[in-house]
Amino acid sequence: MQMPSSPAVSVVVPLFNEEENIPILQSELRAALGGLDYEIVFVDDGSVDRTVDQIGTAPNIRVIRFEKNTGQSAAIYAGLQAARGAIAVLIDGDLQNDPADIPRLLAEIERGADLVCGYRLKRRDTVLKRLTSRVANAIRSRFTKDGVRDTGCTLKAMRRECVSALVPFKGMHRFIPALSKGAGYQLVEIPVNHRPRRFGQSKYGLGNRALRATIDMFGVRWLLARRLNHKIRER
Repeated sequence: MQMPSSPAVSVVVPLFNEEENIPILQSELRAALGGLDYEIVFVDDGSVDRTVDQIGTAPNIRVIRFEKNTGQSAAIYAGLQAARGAIAVLIDGDLQNDPADIPRLLAEIERGADLVCGYRLKRRDTVLKRLTSRVANAIRSRFTKDGVRDTGCTLKAMRRECVSALVPFKGMHRFIPALSKGAGYQLVEIPVNHRPRRFGQSKYGLGNRALRATIDMFGVRWLLARRLNHKIRER
């Protein structure tokens, strides 16, 4: 049950060496969430720069710090577990996701969706990255049957109940739609803005994730096929 002191919305932001982006991101989040009862949960994934020092303090700002770099899935999972809001929003800390899209995701939740996945209509990435992502998404969607075209887009909104469908493993963040849909939750996709990276560099290369993502895909397919689905009979 949601406690009276819980915010309506929790924004979870995984971070790794984003010191230059933090002040801008916080300003944009304040503008996008104006008028809402919200908290922001920053999860620092073992940054070695001044990322944490750049986070402005406020009563609705919470910071979780990992002892060492553990990965995006761990940061997202820890943030979702700590989130207190009825709705959780995921957004990257590198400014490529646009906080201005958050109200549109929340509107879809109000219309009845359990999980809203953003997809990058016009990606601001290299040709190679866009091509490999398109192929990987097509293969993943076919095997997991999640029906989502862009799981690489972190920007999502979900009802708190969806968090219970997630399983903590490395690579989990790519399968949030599949795990949620497999648990019976309703998901929709909407196009979102995607911006060029302004500061720093991408933390996740193509070579170090292709094989792992393929192995994860088969693992998730097995998990979905073995999921327990039961309902309690009413008297």
